[in-house]
Amino acid sequence: MDEQDLTMFAVFNEIGIINQLSSAVFQARLPEGLHISHFTVLNHLVRLGDGRTPLAIANAFQVPKTTMTHTLAGLEKRGLITMAPNPDDGRSKVVRITDAGRDTRDTAIATMADPIRKIRDGFGEEVVTALLPQLQALREFLDRNRDL
Repeated sequence: MDEQDLTMFAVFNEIGIINQLSSAVFQARLPEGLHISHFTVLNHLVRLGDGRTPLAIANAFQVPKTTMTHTLAGLEKRGLITMAPNPDDGRSKVVRITDAGRDTRDTAIATMADPIRKIRDGFGEEVVTALLPQLQALREFLDRNRDL
């Protein structure tokens, strides 16, 4: 590896550590029995719209369909999503977020207000604001190039 490769590895290493640290803060504030995997699916459905198949959601998260099926079953059991036969393909289902699912997602985000403010105030709003477009561009690049 050359110096540029090592720098790129360091970037991903930092992102991974940030993910671990922020996930621990977030998980501690989620409602009893709700996991990060549940929240991320709810957030995905709010951000990108519902009506997707379990396979499409699994592909978006790059997890096996069986793993996503388990996550979706937990959400459905809590009344946070519904799964219905796919009108375009009788062999699959479509996932829709319920009002309770939206409320749960919004409440989960609200529980992070204090930690988010502390991070923003300690790190600097200008830095965070400048960093966001670069992180979004990196995510978009990786999303378009999943077969690297």
